[in-house]
Amino acid sequence: MPLHILIIMVVIGIGGIALLLHLTGRSRTATLTETDAQQGWARHYPNDTVQYVTLAHDGKSALVLSDAGPGVIWVFGLDTVARHLRNCDVSETETGLRVDFHDYAVPPARFALSQDERTRWQAEMRPA
Repeated sequence: MPLHILIIMVVIGIGGIALLLHLTGRSRTATLTETDAQQGWARHYPNDTVQYVTLAHDGKSALVLSDAGPGVIWVFGLDTVARHLRNCDVSETETGLRVDFHDYAVPPARFALSQDERTRWQAEMRPA
């Protein structure tokens, strides 16, 4: 088979799969509830006991206080990512907060928060 025909078939195939996934709803992202955040935290850190959860207004992230200290959980597609707030830097952005983890495997996390949420989260995010 000629290469130019193979390339066209591959591009159309990948595009078709992406379109099919989008049309069937598989490209949407999850929205966190308090229960989802607690269950997600328990999945990532099964030995922690969650004391309380503070959800962001957009439902894409939550601040978690557990017996191991504060942490954040956020939506990544239909799944979640959770991290303790140990050895990290928290800074304000125009739209919320940015957390830089001192772990090369974890990129900076950005959280869209209102000014009230930003103030509350910063007070509760005291890294351990």
